[in-house]
Amino acid sequence: MHHYISRISRRLSPVRPWLRQVNKDTLRSDFIAGFTNAAIVLPQGVAFAIIAGLPPEFGLFTAIVVCAIAAFWGASMVMVSGPTTAISAVVFATLSEFALPGTETYIALALTLTFMVGVLQFASGLAGLGGLISFVSHSVIIGFTAAAALLIAASQLGGALGILTESGGGVIERLERVALHLGEFNSAALVVSVVTLVTILIVNSIDKRIPAYILALIAGATTSWLLGGAQAGLRMFDPLTSVTPNLTTPEFSLSILSNLLPGAVAVAFVGLLEAISIGKSFALRRAERYDTNQEIVGQGISNMVGSFFQSYAGSGSFTRSGLNAESGAKTPMAAIFAAVILFAALFVIAPLVRFVPVPSMATIILYVAWKLINFNEIRHILITSRSETLILLTTFITGIFSELDFAIMVGVLVALAVFLNKSAHPSVGVGAPMLVGGRRVFRNAHTNDLTECPQIVNLRIEGPLFFGSVEHVEDAFRDIDAHFGTRRTTVLNMKGVGKIDLAGADFLLNECRAARKRGQDYHLIASHKSSLNALRRMHVTSVLGADHLHFTKSDAIAAAVEKADDDICAKCTARIFLECAGKPSGGA
Repeated sequence: MHHYISRISRRLSPVRPWLRQVNKDTLRSDFIAGFTNAAIVLPQGVAFAIIAGLPPEFGLFTAIVVCAIAAFWGASMVMVSGPTTAISAVVFATLSEFALPGTETYIALALTLTFMVGVLQFASGLAGLGGLISFVSHSVIIGFTAAAALLIAASQLGGALGILTESGGGVIERLERVALHLGEFNSAALVVSVVTLVTILIVNSIDKRIPAYILALIAGATTSWLLGGAQAGLRMFDPLTSVTPNLTTPEFSLSILSNLLPGAVAVAFVGLLEAISIGKSFALRRAERYDTNQEIVGQGISNMVGSFFQSYAGSGSFTRSGLNAESGAKTPMAAIFAAVILFAALFVIAPLVRFVPVPSMATIILYVAWKLINFNEIRHILITSRSETLILLTTFITGIFSELDFAIMVGVLVALAVFLNKSAHPSVGVGAPMLVGGRRVFRNAHTNDLTECPQIVNLRIEGPLFFGSVEHVEDAFRDIDAHFGTRRTTVLNMKGVGKIDLAGADFLLNECRAARKRGQDYHLIASHKSSLNALRRMHVTSVLGADHLHFTKSDAIAAAVEKADDDICAKCTARIFLECAGKPSGGA
């Protein structure tokens, strides 16, 4: 109990370990990186808030409050948190079911949802559940983000074309609405959208550190002005209602909490997957230690506090984190500087928002959605793994035809089913020796068409031997017996067996007893401490005999060859084992 309390105190302490690394040089580097980051997040914050169905300033406040707190209490030295595309999409999908986007009710629900997300993450971090995130298939996230990207694109396509349509609904419904009103598209809006997109592409091709989105908005606004602006039918953004976050209190009625819980779980889940994958990636690249549970605590605190200051759920941003690292960030002070600089910049930028044309921002969001889809990884999954392809496609298709939060749950369940199916079907093979580079190594006899010993069969199991896999292993053993006949001695290599439960032990005992009842012998090879302890604890060793349990293949084969029938050995032409040299041969 004392250890647990000490660990919690350490995670919550405001005296963070990274503070010891802050000095004059790191502050200079972090300020430069923070300034660059603040420039890039200005249009991003607005765009992501629009995706979430919230007023633009909410995205900016999230980029300030969540960013600073997550950096201070998190575990990564360079990760920058704030609004993200995927979370914004899930927030919108969750809340649009209960209220009209942008309304007071919708905003109140968003704040409550954010607080719930923070509580779930905070509790998970204190409970040390960070390791569980590693069990989630990467394909779930790839499929989910692809579906989220299409939902985002479908929601902004009308804005880019100057078409007014109803909000809400899934990907198919939104595309149908745009198609029905396609004849109403505004040519001026299309020109602004094209100019915006071309500007992004040109600037990014020159240097990704240049704030392409800001320059694209300036180009779009200039084009809009040249075309006549509102007189040409171009819609503009409303001015920001506030440049400083007001203190707010989320609503905690039981009905609201119960309605939002599934969405809160989905948002918390996606947020943690994003943050942890980004944090681990940069920690590995920079050879730094990374505490997953501390990161979860930091994300939780940032979202809980953010919900009181007009911020919605945030997480780690790969784009901003990458830019932060490339800009020379040394400590989390870079992200804190970015938040402070953005806060100061809002007083200058806020009056200019009313000059931003809706088609220009919609095009930026369309570009963000396009970049969200990881085409290379999708291609890699489709080519290399059928099981991961199933997970990816199931998640993606569910996200397209249903809700995004439900798609995550379905993807996780399918991934779990695939994992259990793989665990229940460990690889079972027959091994035989062959020379590789002058060394004797064992390979699959059937795959490599190797000669086998007529008296000794060398079996190997790769995977857990538990209640779910016993039936498969037994069927594989019987197939081997049916095709090649039972032999005098069985050597079962269990070095690839990571787990043995009571059902697995009973299976081994039955195999051993059945073999000896037929007058045959049975040897096991096991070296892992956990396997040896399980075999002893479940009485396999006592039935098998300590002299029939071996640490190496050489010892097991030597024991098996020694007991082999000399008459059969004398007539054998295979003589595949080195130990066969000590047995009678036809020429002896």
